[in-house]
Amino acid sequence: MEERKNRVIISVSRQFGSGGHKIAEALAEHFELPIYDHRMLDSIAKEKGVDPRVLEKYDEKPLNRFLARNVSGFSSSLENNLAQMQFSYLKDKADSGKSFVVVGRCAETVLKEYDGLITIFVLGDEETRVKRIEQLHGLSEDEAKRLVKTKDWRRKSYHNCYSRGRWGDSRNYDLSINSSRLGIEGTTKMLEEYVQARMDAMQK
Repeated sequence: MEERKNRVIISVSRQFGSGGHKIAEALAEHFELPIYDHRMLDSIAKEKGVDPRVLEKYDEKPLNRFLARNVSGFSSSLENNLAQMQFSYLKDKADSGKSFVVVGRCAETVLKEYDGLITIFVLGDEETRVKRIEQLHGLSEDEAKRLVKTKDWRRKSYHNCYSRGRWGDSRNYDLSINSSRLGIEGTTKMLEEYVQARMDAMQK
């Protein structure tokens, strides 16, 4: 009971290229918490007895409503089935009463009923994000722009398929922050202070 009372769940949603994932990893390290992101697929694959590479193909992909069928309450869509597996996985972790960081996966919606949830959305100026993707992936400016646009569209479509709140709408998060203003390191430091303040407030 004490563990559940003191726990914190940090949900980090992000625009592609904003550094949101790196920030989430830094928060997890700073607060010494496990992080659940695409790597949770390995655990799910092991539990279900499937090849994790199969699951990776459909991770955070929007539901194809034209191809999906629903038979006796079960979806034939691999995208939907994987999404539901991840949501169940996160709820199981939350039910355990332990603290953790989660990246994406509609966590601000999926876990909204759990105490200790802190929801963050990391965005960034397009120019800054494109430049970062150019450097990280060795792409031309045009290639990076296309990738940023495609990834953001996929994340938005995925999120809006499973959540009533719209992806990136500041009203759906405790805090939205532009990482282009302070840089990734500065943004991380600011969020560490914010999360600590929230954790202190939860103890009162």
